Amino acid sequence: MALGAEKPRSASFATLEIRENENLALASLALRRETVEPQPFGLNLPGPGCWVADNEVAVFWTGPDQWMIEAQGRYEEDFAANLKEQATGCAVTEQTGGWVAVEIMSVAGTEPIEALLAKLINIDLADFGPGRATRTVLEHMTCFVIRRSETHFSVLGARSFAASLWHVLEIAAKRLEEKAA
Repeated sequence: MALGAEKPRSASFATLEIRENENLALASLALRRETVEPQPFGLNLPGPGCWVADNEVAVFWTGPDQWMIEAQGRYEEDFAANLKEQATGCAVTEQTGGWVAVEIMSVAGTEPIEALLAKLINIDLADFGPGRATRTVLEHMTCFVIRRSETHFSVLGARSFAASLWHVLEIAAKRLEEKAA
C-alpha cells in the first residue's frame, strides 16, 4: 500500500468516506509522430479536462496527445503490457507504482464533497461535473482530480506524497464535520 500499512487506509465521517484505492493500475499513453489515435479497450481518448470509463477501465487527458489509463482491480497485472497491445505504435509507460489514489465519496449528496474540494483545490466546481478530470495543486502537491460521479471524486497524487495527501484530506474532512455539527 502507498500509505505503508498492510491494508488500505480508510476513514468515515458523518457525510464523507475516504479510502485508499490499492487496486488501481495506471499506465500513461502518448501518441508518437504519425501514429493513428488508438481506442484502447474500446475507449475513445477524451479531450482536455475529460474522463471516460467503461468496464473497469478509464482514461483521462493529461496533455496534448497524452492520457492516463486506469484499470480497477488490475494492480497485480502487467497492465502497461496489456495497454501496449491495445495501442500499437504508441509510447506506453507503467505508472502504477508512482501514484496513490484516494477515493472520496459523499453519503449525503453533492454538498459535502463539493465543500471539501472547495476548501482544498482551485477548481470551478460548477463546471466540474461527472466525467471531468484535471491536474491541479492541493496544498503543495500536484495531483489529478477526477469526478467519477456526482458524489465520487478521486485524487491521484505522487506516491512520495501519499502520507501528506492523506493527512490533508482527512483533516479537511474532520473540520467540515466539526463545522456542520
